[in-house]
Amino acid sequence: MKVLFVCIGNTCRSPMAEAVLNHLIVKHQLEDWNTDSAGLRDWNVGIEAQGRGQQLLKQHGLKTTHLGRMITSQDFYEFDYVLGMDNSNLSELRQLAARLEPPPQCKIMLLGSFLGRKEDEIIPDPYFTQGMAGFHAAYLQIQESCERLVQQHTKKAKDLLAGSP
Repeated sequence: MKVLFVCIGNTCRSPMAEAVLNHLIVKHQLEDWNTDSAGLRDWNVGIEAQGRGQQLLKQHGLKTTHLGRMITSQDFYEFDYVLGMDNSNLSELRQLAARLEPPPQCKIMLLGSFLGRKEDEIIPDPYFTQGMAGFHAAYLQIQESCERLVQQHTKKAKDLLAGSP
């Protein structure tokens, strides 16, 4: 399973999501899982994740060494999931994928859709918020979404091994 997290600048939400899923990969011994993150703009290419996001990850025993990068056409072919954070991300990702030939087979969706709560599907960009509150709220949505993603796919794998449809 290969998962790519995407937000506008690849400095806040997507690097946090990458760090959270990397932690869950280790915790659940998902050796065949891989994750990365990317942005839709080049503003932060080669730059570390936003300081407040790194501080919050550290408070939860996590860290990221990710340097910002932009999404590439190849990403749509290399990843099973390309997960955006908000409707603007989702729309742009779908437009980019629609221009590719052959059509990519990855699933393009909102990370928050794994929560199963329509009102929580959008993970707002905390970059322009004051203090840590926006980052904390985004982190909680990201963490729960990633946990649900792992639960959903590990359950499917167990069902397949047990012979269930």
